[in-house]
Amino acid sequence: MTSSILCAIDISTVGADTHVLTEAITQAKMHNAFLDVVTVLPDFGFSMVGTFFDKDQHKEAEEATKQKLDALIAPLTQAKKMPVTRTVVATGSVYEQVLKMAKKTKCDLIIIGAHRPELRDYLLGPNSARIVRHSNCSVYVVRN
Repeated sequence: MTSSILCAIDISTVGADTHVLTEAITQAKMHNAFLDVVTVLPDFGFSMVGTFFDKDQHKEAEEATKQKLDALIAPLTQAKKMPVTRTVVATGSVYEQVLKMAKKTKCDLIIIGAHRPELRDYLLGPNSARIVRHSNCSVYVVRN
């Protein structure tokens, strides 16, 4: 039985992962499971690129991303009469942060999206493939 689901989405492209989130909400409702939704921001703090940003810019980006994530989730959860879900904005490598969040929440299922495959990443994108390969729980990959 699934009691906790982690859904990882990319909100950098508006609406691109709405189908992933919708499927996660459906699965959570069907299993009466708690749903965590995570999105990951890149970490420019330790690279050469980081020197071009103010210290507060990342915090502002996290807050703006959290607002976008909450605004995306609210109408979908209300339409499915889903209880409140927890949203998290993480920073770093996508697959590392998703796996870290999965371990922290002790989820039973990770739901992720995968873009249309290209020759260079056959079947799954690099983040999706790493999550599938290294996860300690089941991973549900949602395609368009």
